[in-house]
Amino acid sequence: MPKDFSAFERAINISFNEAELLCQAFTHRSYLNEHRGEVQGHNERLEFLGDAVLELVITHFLYKQFPEKPEGELTAYRAALVNATTCAEVANDIGMNEYLLLSRGEAKDTGRARGVLLANALEALVGAIYIDQGYEAAERFIKERLAPKLDDILKQRLWQDPKSALQEKAQEEEGVTPSYAVLKEEGPDHDKQFTVGVYLREELLAEGIGRSKQEAEAAAAKAALGARGW
Repeated sequence: MPKDFSAFERAINISFNEAELLCQAFTHRSYLNEHRGEVQGHNERLEFLGDAVLELVITHFLYKQFPEKPEGELTAYRAALVNATTCAEVANDIGMNEYLLLSRGEAKDTGRARGVLLANALEALVGAIYIDQGYEAAERFIKERLAPKLDDILKQRLWQDPKSALQEKAQEEEGVTPSYAVLKEEGPDHDKQFTVGVYLREELLAEGIGRSKQEAEAAAAKAALGARGW
């Protein structure tokens, strides 16, 4: 086995019966190309399984936690809890980054690309726990590690898209609907970059940059929420 996972098992308080299964959860497809025969397989099938287990556990958790909330709101909460950003945060929290088995090329990825790899590995880990330890162990792991993220999600309204959140707060606090305007457009047609400003009446609250107007508007709305302390 290419790495010793015993410290990681202690950190998550789970001792795997099948060590190879845990190793597989950390193995990216690219690693196999450079290390043939070293590991049994990559983590994509485990990720597929873990995604379903994760969604079921979180759905049940939210159903019990919020008996009065409508289906649409619960769906938004769930999406915020199981998305790549939250899953990557949890993976980092439990130290998964140092155990990832990647090709030399993939190992150079940082930022959003590394976040996606971590999120996928977390789902694969959930799948591995489910196979090796059973549903209750997987449920316990998810509730301990992922469910606590809900407090911040609700507090920061991360379950809403930034534009909806800004509109709601602007109408609530100041009785006005935000408006958006393109301030700058740069680059060739195939690689445009837009700078968008968001306004309350005549006041420029914030600016955002993106590869599309929609992306730049969302970035501006997010910045405006921060600027206003909303």
